[in-house]
Amino acid sequence: MTERKTVCCYLGLGSNMGDPRANLEKAIELLNDTEGIEVTAVAPFYRTAPVGYTEQDYFINTVAEINTSLSPLQLLEKMQQIENKLGRVRVIRWGPRTVDLDLLLYGDEKIAGPDLEVPHPRMHQRAFVMVPLADLNPQLVIQGEQAADLARRLAGEQEIIRV
Repeated sequence: MTERKTVCCYLGLGSNMGDPRANLEKAIELLNDTEGIEVTAVAPFYRTAPVGYTEQDYFINTVAEINTSLSPLQLLEKMQQIENKLGRVRVIRWGPRTVDLDLLLYGDEKIAGPDLEVPHPRMHQRAFVMVPLADLNPQLVIQGEQAADLARRLAGEQEIIRV
């Protein structure tokens, strides 16, 4: 059996319950310990205001670059298993969470399914995604614009502080 080719992916990570920094560090450790996933880089952590549902604590966010031999849906399943292991409960849309893992980019693939949309449909609107993503890959093109330019603009419009 031939080994599946690896794909470079970017994952968004966020937490605003318990010890958010420790939650993110544990999620990164669990990702890296998952067969078929290698964490190759992690952006700095940022403190960000909540989006959508605003009656909650600020978040700590980052982006991880990984190489994976998993399919997009297999990767999503592993990410959801890690969220569940770390106590993620889905009650309020965009509500408080111990950890949130989002598949932002899966190589150059475009996926539009009922359970997964890649590239992530709102990433280009969110400083908490674009700023750490630009830390890892400033030349990456998202919606026809370089990540660094998107990050600069969004950081001027939304509250985001490196921690």
